[in-house]
Amino acid sequence: MQSIRFSGFCSLGKMITAKPGKTPIQVLHEYGMKTKNIPVYECERSDVQVHVPTFTFRVTVGDITCTGEGTSKKLAKHRAAEAAINILKANASICFAVPDPLMPDPSKQPKNQLNPIGSLQELAIHHGWRLPEYTLSQEGGPAHKREYTTICRLESFMETGKGASKKQAKRNAAEKFLAKFSNISPENHISLTNVVGHSLGCTWHSLRNSPGEKINLLKRSLLSLPNTDYIQLLSEIAKEQGFSITYLDIEELSANGQYQCLAELSTSPITVCHGSGISCGNAQSDAAHNALQYLKIIAERK
Repeated sequence: MQSIRFSGFCSLGKMITAKPGKTPIQVLHEYGMKTKNIPVYECERSDVQVHVPTFTFRVTVGDITCTGEGTSKKLAKHRAAEAAINILKANASICFAVPDPLMPDPSKQPKNQLNPIGSLQELAIHHGWRLPEYTLSQEGGPAHKREYTTICRLESFMETGKGASKKQAKRNAAEKFLAKFSNISPENHISLTNVVGHSLGCTWHSLRNSPGEKINLLKRSLLSLPNTDYIQLLSEIAKEQGFSITYLDIEELSANGQYQCLAELSTSPITVCHGSGISCGNAQSDAAHNALQYLKIIAERK
């Protein structure tokens, strides 16, 4: 790779003028494609309070890193992209790494030498999917041997990656996706678009019309019996209806000093419910309880 000086103001200015209807996310992506520096978005924080949820996204393009905050993931990503565009427009001496013309074509290099994060993002764009989202879900281990766990979501799919650094965890999650998609045989005439389109799994329509024992038991349940294991009950329904559950512990305590947790269900659309309690376990149980109440309401609607 060699580094060159790239005039951010000139190219971005022309792109914005030529395509006034484009969103900052679209403009930044096209700019990244031209400079071989595809923007990568990562969810840094998601605080879901009773009335005002707040999301923070970080975008990295070349040597530039910016964050954006908003009441939705889309708005946070929009603002992060907008901040990056403003920096690129103002700084005409930003250094970008571009492929050396004498180097081999990246598409012909061994897969293990490619950037899986960029490859997955290109795959999503090629098929018209939403961009992958990365969320740091866990950080642990002693100081000399940290381990990070990152969740990557693409449409209704979800994969986790672990590594000694946040970047490595993201790479591993992206690699799992690429491996999953590469296993689809072209002889079967099944496109990746069809795979994603038919992987919606649990939808509100399927919930309302499901003959499943667990979901119909939920419809009749009051969800107020003492000593009920809500986490187990939600897990059984998830297994029956074909969706997964991810519990995301929030580091900050609530205003009244309680632990907080988010339960994310890979339904279509995705469901996120908040829970709180005197311990992490209680917060997870409360989040599962709230998720069950929500599913019950949806399943009972006609």
